[in-house]
Amino acid sequence: MSGLPARLAAPAPGWEQEADVVVVGSGVAGLTTALRLSGNDPVLRVLVVTKDLLSAGSTRWAQGGIAAALGPGDTPQEHLADTLVAGAGLCDEDAVRVLVTEGPEAVRELIAQGAHFDESGGELSLTREGGHHRDRIAHAGGDATGAEIQRALVAAVRAAPGIEVVEHAIAVDLALDGAGAVAGLTVHVLGEGQRDGVGLLRTRAVVLASGGLGQVFSQTTNPSVATGDGVALALRAGAVVRDLEFVQFHPTVMWLGEDAEGQQPLVSEAVRGEGAVLRDWSGAAFMRGEHELADLAPRDVVAKAITRRMHAEDRPHVWLDATRIGGARTDEEAEAFWARRFPTILSVCRAHGVDPAREPIPVAPACHYASGGVATDLDGRSSVPGLLATGEVACSGVHGANRLASNSLLEGLVFARRIADALLRDGLPAPTVPALDARPEGLVGQDVVPLLQAETTARVGVLRSAHGLAQARERLAALAATPGSTPGAAAWQATNLLTVASALAAAAQAREETRGSHWRDDFPDRDDVGWQGHLDVVLTAGAPATLWSPNHAEEVSR
Repeated sequence: MSGLPARLAAPAPGWEQEADVVVVGSGVAGLTTALRLSGNDPVLRVLVVTKDLLSAGSTRWAQGGIAAALGPGDTPQEHLADTLVAGAGLCDEDAVRVLVTEGPEAVRELIAQGAHFDESGGELSLTREGGHHRDRIAHAGGDATGAEIQRALVAAVRAAPGIEVVEHAIAVDLALDGAGAVAGLTVHVLGEGQRDGVGLLRTRAVVLASGGLGQVFSQTTNPSVATGDGVALALRAGAVVRDLEFVQFHPTVMWLGEDAEGQQPLVSEAVRGEGAVLRDWSGAAFMRGEHELADLAPRDVVAKAITRRMHAEDRPHVWLDATRIGGARTDEEAEAFWARRFPTILSVCRAHGVDPAREPIPVAPACHYASGGVATDLDGRSSVPGLLATGEVACSGVHGANRLASNSLLEGLVFARRIADALLRDGLPAPTVPALDARPEGLVGQDVVPLLQAETTARVGVLRSAHGLAQARERLAALAATPGSTPGAAAWQATNLLTVASALAAAAQAREETRGSHWRDDFPDRDDVGWQGHLDVVLTAGAPATLWSPNHAEEVSR
């Protein structure tokens, strides 16, 4: 293969199916889109495809909660202000205003659909996380918010007669018509009988809600399905991808050892919200001199402070001291609070030999969330007609250079609703016929995955430099030139990971400043004169190319 492919090598479709809208992904964003479409137009044929079970994906792993101005005295304006500060000057204020004003209603609708949030005295029990100046985080089961939201939405989708679900279906590539608009989607189904192998879904619109790209790195909080499929698919279709350099590294991921790889246990920011303190190896609570919010500073601030302290002490991690969490005065009181408020995290810590009520937890930053993605307008439309995106795969503009804690679930709810409403309001495009696709195809083998993960982790991770990024891009390009592989799920995911890693490295190399979750040690300062804008990435002649965009949404759609 010469360069990154413009489409994945795959067998010709052996079956076809028609749908009005195909939703790719089964997390909060995808299922909310499907439910709102079907609920408002029962004649509409909505098809949800997910490459694992309907209940799999990143949503169910969300521990902290969902942020919205639901408490007494709180306002959308205050939520907006906190979001803009965390976003480090790159949020689209219109998108943030949509998020915070439509957010409370979206959460109430989620509750009406069957999601049960924790309450106190008949009211929602709201807590605080990093970057928030108010208690506005609603949670469920203490630290199992995502699992409860996923449970409620899956139950609602299963009960909706207008929604068809196809599990174990890997999205391969968009099928475009002669004008470059969406005419369908090729998928590979691991099934039997009528839908087995590669098929073509003829559709009038595709909604990408396929989640993040966490598996681009060796250590991540993301599940194994987070292989950047949606971003890679969109790039191959000619879509604009924005702000990819802003990958958020969660500051408190449990350190499991030097050789640990794959999905790592997350210790929710809400633990610090209840009083846990970060300490270095001398026992010093080092965040108190870093930011006015100390341990509850925005995630980029905390991740950078931890990384600096690790480098200064030449240690692989720092410590999260939650032995007096919730105002506990004894180990027994701490244990009771842990069991009530964070039962899932408590169980995971103990499974790894740490009792957080009695000893500090070893933690270090790890890849957590992609603030960038497929560039969209306020109704989720991408630069490719008929392709929409929402959730972590999208760049709606609300996160800027650094996502505010617990805004991700809210973004999935709010912008999924807007996508559905816009499609119903404006009408779906007329069905078209896929054009003959003569673009170059290719694949890499799954053996490149650990190599590309090592490159991105070492040189495109928390700390970046011109030399390291140039080296990473050179090595990733060499991987793209390796001999091809037999088509199949492993090779498709490997090629998607390589495509996304290459685009990420290109954006990180181009942005010569430090801002939010993008940290350049050779350009340590934020530059609002030269870099108050966005880097768009497109795939050109087998390689990612970066384009400068001073605005967010108005120039995306066409």
